[in-house]
Amino acid sequence: MRRYVWRHVVTFDETNVVGNVYFAHYLHWQGRCREMFLAEHAPGVLADLAAGSLVLATVACDMEYFVECFAFEVIDVEMILRGRQRSRLRMDFDFRRDGQRVASGSQTVACLRRTPTGAEPVDVPNELRSALAPYERSATR
Repeated sequence: MRRYVWRHVVTFDETNVVGNVYFAHYLHWQGRCREMFLAEHAPGVLADLAAGSLVLATVACDMEYFVECFAFEVIDVEMILRGRQRSRLRMDFDFRRDGQRVASGSQTVACLRRTPTGAEPVDVPNELRSALAPYERSATR
């Protein structure tokens, strides 16, 4: 199974007073990894987001932390597609430093469009579904 990997270098502003990475940054990195995937593999989806014709709303997320990380360490954020439904995607993330898993998490994203009465679910765009196919766990197909 392929994993999309986004590499991040931790900066001082991502650490707390103790010197380790503040917990919320791992969730932020999930979003950055997802955005970089879109930029590289589904630019049309980014255009739809910018035009306002599509909304990708994070509806659930979680994290588990195993090892502390510190400024100037290189963290590989690995993303796979755990599963998909008509209008939702669930992605798993592993955070690795020098190959060691330091944290893991997941998020569920809903595909929506805004209407005068509120947001309505829409199917996952074809471009995104095709881009994610190589990264999907085979057990979910």
